[in-house]
Amino acid sequence: MPLDRPIRSARARLLGGLVVSALVLAGAAGCNRLTFIKPNLERRGSESTGPTYDFKNDQRAASGQAAATARVLAAQRYLQAGDNGKARDELRQALKLDPKSAEAYSVMAVMAERDGKNAEAGGHYRKAAELAPERGAALNNYAVWLCANQQPGQALGYFDRARVDPTYTDLALLLANSGACADRAGEGERAERDLRQALALEPENATALSAMAARQLRLGKAFEARAFSERRLAVEPISAEALMTASQIEEKLGDRAAAARYVQRMRAEFPDAQGSESGDGGK
Repeated sequence: MPLDRPIRSARARLLGGLVVSALVLAGAAGCNRLTFIKPNLERRGSESTGPTYDFKNDQRAASGQAAATARVLAAQRYLQAGDNGKARDELRQALKLDPKSAEAYSVMAVMAERDGKNAEAGGHYRKAAELAPERGAALNNYAVWLCANQQPGQALGYFDRARVDPTYTDLALLLANSGACADRAGEGERAERDLRQALALEPENATALSAMAARQLRLGKAFEARAFSERRLAVEPISAEALMTASQIEEKLGDRAAAARYVQRMRAEFPDAQGSESGDGGK
């Protein structure tokens, strides 16, 4: 959800201005395993490489959950096609079939964010975490929302709970989110630890690189910040935040021409981004 593995993350997909993941059904159609949406803290993005979860053994419950899963997948397809009305209809049907579908609430949260309904999105992410209190993906999702909404201290507890899930395989994504959030919370030691661990697992993790660049700049280590910034700018997709940080770093190092180039690039690629109308100093 805005803080951007050897596990490698899938490239996020742009959908209607928000980086949204695809829900992927493992195996053939009718399979009863579904992945979670996985937000990250840079640009409130998300990834589609979540772990899968088996449904309950009870046959009736499994049947309802499988039908709900099909509805959630249909909703995601409609969402990708831009038909929000049909997507909502499918999600309503999914929750009738399985009122405890954390996946349905996760998609509802993404839709609410797209519609600019931030508080509603937070409620859906919270509901998903309540319904799946031991699933790392659902806990990560809600933690990202909390951290992006001025509650980093509370978010860190959810990140800690997510790490306990033995089936949670996206450790680099989790560590990057946790480290970026810890930096916002003023917990420098944890931020440094988690971000460096994330980069050890996934050297091209955009969230961790962005957070490290901004952190080193704030600590007055401009050359170290530049190194992290250059690595971040080599990773797609580029964000307005990454370009602004690069401009600020070059300004700090005295290269005003380079700073101006980053600002000009941000103006061209992200005309609606905050700061895109600022001066060439990137301020």
